Amino acid sequence: MEEKHESPIGGGVVSGVAEYWWWATASTAQLTWAISIYRKGYAGDSRLMPFKAFAVASLFVGATATATFASLRASGIESVQDMKLMGANARTGLGIPPRERDE
Repeated sequence: MEEKHESPIGGGVVSGVAEYWWWATASTAQLTWAISIYRKGYAGDSRLMPFKAFAVASLFVGATATATFASLRASGIESVQDMKLMGANARTGLGIPPRERDE
């Protein structure tokens, strides 16, 4: 058998976290930028107001998406099956009976 050696980027302890630190950084930057623009409020020509609102909303959505992706990948969830398994484990831990499978 062949051993698989993973070398984490940046020398982190957990390779999942070390490999996706830049997603968390991007999320933080987008969220910070969105909050600063939102706090400034309206400034400038009124015809550009819809564009500015769309830009701020896009930054908030982008920050949420990158943070979600980073946390899923860092926690080891790489597929839909992993997500289903995590949900089943959470249900079992809460004492909720398992769902019927529709396969």
